[in-house]
Amino acid sequence: MRVFNFCAGPASMPQAVLSEAQKDLLSWQGKGMSVMEMSHRGHDFVSIAEQAEADLRSLLHIPAHYKVLFLQGGASQQFAQIPMNLLRGGDHADYVLTGMWSAKAAVEARKFTKVHVPASDEAYGFRTVPAFDTWNLSDKAAYLHYTPNETIHGVQFNYIPEVAAPLVADCSSCLLSEPMDVSKFGLIYAGAQKNIGPAGLVVVIVREDLLGQALPGIPTMLDYKVAADHASMYNTPPTFSWYLAGLVFRWLKNHGGLEAMATINRRKAKKLYGCIDQSGGFYQNPVSPSYRSIMNVPFTLMDPALEKTFLKDAEAEGLVNLAGHRSVGGLRASIYNAVPEEGVDTLVSFMQEFQRRMG
Repeated sequence: MRVFNFCAGPASMPQAVLSEAQKDLLSWQGKGMSVMEMSHRGHDFVSIAEQAEADLRSLLHIPAHYKVLFLQGGASQQFAQIPMNLLRGGDHADYVLTGMWSAKAAVEARKFTKVHVPASDEAYGFRTVPAFDTWNLSDKAAYLHYTPNETIHGVQFNYIPEVAAPLVADCSSCLLSEPMDVSKFGLIYAGAQKNIGPAGLVVVIVREDLLGQALPGIPTMLDYKVAADHASMYNTPPTFSWYLAGLVFRWLKNHGGLEAMATINRRKAKKLYGCIDQSGGFYQNPVSPSYRSIMNVPFTLMDPALEKTFLKDAEAEGLVNLAGHRSVGGLRASIYNAVPEEGVDTLVSFMQEFQRRMG
């Protein structure tokens, strides 16, 4: 029996995608071998890779002057790879801090350049997005980095900042959850293990004019231009993860694209936040309502001593991975694209029943 998996990552995958991969696991399209056994330079895998990129471009309406890279190392490797590639002779970059992941990105960037912080909510526990008119933007920043959706703290921007510097966004927890205007960004990156596919893959969407100006001595494997010039195949890529990502992109297209997915995701989030807000304080979400994530919903219990019982009883009902991140504790439900609305309905019913029993 499959459970409803609310893990923040590696996260739930669409069951239809898993079934298709299972069907073709031993012999992809009758070829007598699995995708994971194919040469990445052979015609069959190249066709898989090209179709995956075409479908992602279609879903996000990616302009032609942007490169789409399928890389290894996850989003955390991008924390270093971005300043290595995008400083372009500049002596600093701007980093907006709204949660643990944007803060970690800034720490890594300091190994390569000066970091200026135009805005931060760290002093208040990462519960909101500082008002844009309070940001202290620097002059001539090489780029501005921010995290539109913070996986751990459940804080999500409800706008795209308009700044002079190239805008860099860690969209690991929100890419493909709703439409976005790629043309407003210099670079977007996303670890796959949320809404894209299995762990081990990271997608980078980068404007072409930002390529080719990497720091001297950069490792070849970390140079975006090398990856772009070799269609993300300078070395052997994570072929099976790339293949599964392509199946997810096709699944999204078959389900109405990102507009349809956004409608479902907002409906799921509204149900879950409604349950929390209407509980009379039994459940609480610490994030300013205007900046609540539709992907990651952290919450606490009025009596923290009940958390272990909550998790145990939830698991017995097939509701798993609801513990909060170890750094903040509490509880968290990640309701990515592949988490069905039925799963959120079941969680809400469980939470209401749990409150009746324990409240």
